[in-house]
Amino acid sequence: SRAGVARRAPRAGATVATAPVSADAPEPRTRGELIWAAVKLPIYSVALAPICVGSAAAYAATGGAVDGGRIAGVVASSVAVIAWLNLSNDGHDADTGVDAGGAKPESVVNLFGGASTVLRVAYALLALGCAGLLRAAVSAGDARIAMLLAAAIACGYVYQCPPFRWSYKGVGEPLCFAAFGPLATSAFYLCAVAGHEPTLVLPPVTAAAGAAAAMVGMTTTAILLCSHFHQRDGDMAAGKKSPVVRLGTATAADVLTSGTLLAHSVAVGACAAGVLPWAAAAAVAACAPLAFNMVRFVRRHHDVPEVVFRAKFLAVRWHVAMAVCLSLALALG
Repeated sequence: SRAGVARRAPRAGATVATAPVSADAPEPRTRGELIWAAVKLPIYSVALAPICVGSAAAYAATGGAVDGGRIAGVVASSVAVIAWLNLSNDGHDADTGVDAGGAKPESVVNLFGGASTVLRVAYALLALGCAGLLRAAVSAGDARIAMLLAAAIACGYVYQCPPFRWSYKGVGEPLCFAAFGPLATSAFYLCAVAGHEPTLVLPPVTAAAGAAAAMVGMTTTAILLCSHFHQRDGDMAAGKKSPVVRLGTATAADVLTSGTLLAHSVAVGACAAGVLPWAAAAAVAACAPLAFNMVRFVRRHHDVPEVVFRAKFLAVRWHVAMAVCLSLALALG
């Protein structure tokens, strides 16, 4: 039997309980808890991780000469962009019905109604975020920053917005990796490494920044993959072919395991090649228990929706820990 979930077949004539027997609490159902879930505060770590890691790599490359004011503006703008992703996801999913029928009670549209209003707020936040990021790129005097961030935002748009909705085609994870890894983290590295005045000699993206960007992309992608397990039935009914729908929960859990091992292997390999300081390997090793807990939890509960929904929070913990430890290793190593 699985931990906390009854699996024994009932005897003939026995009364079968309609609710699962579980030591784990079910998903929140009070309105206050649903509103808190709709805010998705932990998910804003995906806005901060590329900035922290990119800025730490810039700090190491310049010996500490980074523009703190510019970075602060980038943080606020990035949070606005993630808010757009959060709200527009619920707004556009209301059109397809994937969140209807109790599939996602914490949807902003299900809580407050008015999908069109939610989308208007979402795109207003996107406009504010883009304006702030463009200002940072102009301040840095590097057009590559604007191009990289525009490409990252485009990945988010084609992922969930019509007429593309590529998340329904099962390619959300590659888009997520590209957006938050090589694109966003590299852009924030360039933004932090640039001086206060424009220059004719543009700095390159270092190998260390590139390796760190790959790790940020992989840990962010793990969050997205973990968020699909408990939504498998609803996604399948709505025709959304997420990786969990395409592969099945057991195989998707194997993919998560392989991806987690790959992220840690990239760190060790980059250190062995001299791309990253050995402090980065130690930092990543310190996060290994969190990765192990996430993978073990998903492998144990991959087909129990009322339990496995917690996997995304375990993925966020691993993601945040990796970003913090990697940033410290880059800045101090």
